[in-house]
Amino acid sequence: MIFLKRVYDERSSQDGTRILVERLWPRGVSKEKGAIDLWLKEIAPTTELRKWFGHDPAKWDEFRQRYWAELRHNQAPLETLRAKSAEGPVTLVYSSHDQEHNSAIALRDFLEKHR
Repeated sequence: MIFLKRVYDERSSQDGTRILVERLWPRGVSKEKGAIDLWLKEIAPTTELRKWFGHDPAKWDEFRQRYWAELRHNQAPLETLRAKSAEGPVTLVYSSHDQEHNSAIALRDFLEKHR
């Protein structure tokens, strides 16, 4: 099972392994408060793609396509993530305020489509 959660939300016993999927550490969050088990910054969108997207919902579909293309060429962190999810529940932790258009959602969708 793959869950999603903002890093600013409280940890839950149902989270399983909490994996931060952001290239940058979230502002204002200590390592203790974040309760992150693994930081996979290599799986996040490239800086160029992230800046281009800018969390603009109008660019969402194109962002997903571009990010998925990046993921296809970035197998090592994907394999790490797949291995963790095979061990039990995984929560992809992100920092975006937009809970409908962010890279963690695109990543979860990619993983579900490409099992």
